[in-house]
Amino acid sequence: MSDLSAASQAASGRCRNEALREWERIIIGIDPGTNVMGYGILGVRRGKPSMIAMGVIKLNKFDSHYLRLGHIFRRVTGIIEQYLPDEMAIEAPFSARMCSRCSSSGVRREWLWPQP
Repeated sequence: MSDLSAASQAASGRCRNEALREWERIIIGIDPGTNVMGYGILGVRRGKPSMIAMGVIKLNKFDSHYLRLGHIFRRVTGIIEQYLPDEMAIEAPFSARMCSRCSSSGVRREWLWPQP
């Protein structure tokens, strides 16, 4: 566990439950969406990541953006409190306008799905 996360957890009076202590680091990744928001929790041990949990937060049942934001806040806060991640990654929103700058569909495909 990093010094920063140990210090912050000690200061807040929280610590990971026994099942999560085996991980050197825990990372939360969030893929924002208008109707469905995805998330994943990774654990890192000896430099190798493993999936701990993943899921979706469905937002299409909320008519108001304010209600959606409130639901996102409550769910993400709960996930963070449950897993106490050390790091966070958020996917940048995708805009179709970005693709219009590409000159051909081959370039678009390479830009969206780069080959290793």
